[in-house]
Amino acid sequence: MQKKMMILGASELQVPAIRKAKELGYQIILVDYNEKAVGFDLADVKLVVSTLDQEEVYHQALIYQPDVVITSTSDGPVRTAAYVNEKLGKRPDLSYEDSLCATIKSHMRNRLKENHVPIPEYYAVQNFEEFQAAVEALNGNCIVKPADNAGSRGVTALNGTKVQTEEELLSTYEYSKDHSRNGTVMVEEYMTGPEVSVEAMTVNGKTTILTITDKFITPPPYFVEIAHSEPSSLSGEIQERIRQVALQAIAAIRLENGPSHTEIKVTEQGPKIVELAARLGGDFITSKLVPLSTGVDMVGASVLLATGEKVNLESKWNKGAAIHFIQGTEGVIKNIEIDEALYDLEGVEETVLYKKAGDTVHATKSSNDRIGHIITVGEDAAQALETGRKALELVKVEVI
Repeated sequence: MQKKMMILGASELQVPAIRKAKELGYQIILVDYNEKAVGFDLADVKLVVSTLDQEEVYHQALIYQPDVVITSTSDGPVRTAAYVNEKLGKRPDLSYEDSLCATIKSHMRNRLKENHVPIPEYYAVQNFEEFQAAVEALNGNCIVKPADNAGSRGVTALNGTKVQTEEELLSTYEYSKDHSRNGTVMVEEYMTGPEVSVEAMTVNGKTTILTITDKFITPPPYFVEIAHSEPSSLSGEIQERIRQVALQAIAAIRLENGPSHTEIKVTEQGPKIVELAARLGGDFITSKLVPLSTGVDMVGASVLLATGEKVNLESKWNKGAAIHFIQGTEGVIKNIEIDEALYDLEGVEETVLYKKAGDTVHATKSSNDRIGHIITVGEDAAQALETGRKALELVKVEVI
């Protein structure tokens, strides 16, 4: 009898995992609230259900009886997958309790603090009065973010050197709260220094770090990732400290089997955890950059691991890979022009546009505001980044 896999999420970022599951011969049961999600074209069973609706997804799982329930690159569905697998009596790659610590920032901070993992000073607030007190405790120099969301949505910064009026503080608080699914807002110490992410796989409680990704972020007040490159250009000593902190964090959330994506800021006091996700990294980091830079199919390995199969995590090579995101300004796109010279640039692996003429665009406040991306390769990360910069210059976005 054909085995069944329920995959939570059918967006473009989930497609590589869907394809891998099909290659392995699984009947694919896809769940997504968006009936037009691109992954549905690959589904054997299409369920238009929110991946955050744990009870309804469990109800559907009882009907279709999947052998395994997984997600790929989204935070919220990690909880749903853990909940449903636990209710179905599947093996606990990540318990539901631990999934909360991997997806809700207040739970995450508390768990990491309990396990003495380096983190910034933080406050989880439920109302504006608590928010004001937290901002004051951090001398007005802090990051404000929703406790339950991703993609830089609702994230902003306050500068302690600038006096904020009560009206300005309220606006900041409401912006973050509006993006928080559970209503909790995090107020955290503002950390400075290079930012990286650690791409890893845990098998039977043992974690293998595949690579460290350098991240390039928009300046304050919003913190949106506009480029990534691998492998990291930081010194070997700093990278080793990053690895140790990442391993501490992964152990703290008790991940038994599966991928993880750990974001870390290298501060003057040493590496500190920004966030940790018990899933594959988004932004095409694990689906595109990791295979290009290391030769490891991290997406395929995560699907294999979910089915109980053995995985090969040994790097095949050490090359450079990068992604640059095409940005826009406020308005409506009149035209996007790509110079033909871009396609002749050696090292350009992929150029994709998410938007077209006539679409409304915004200045970059979250990952939803990107217009497209360019992926490049090189002998090392510096070469891949340089090619990406040249390619970006050949894309002209006219906004009116």
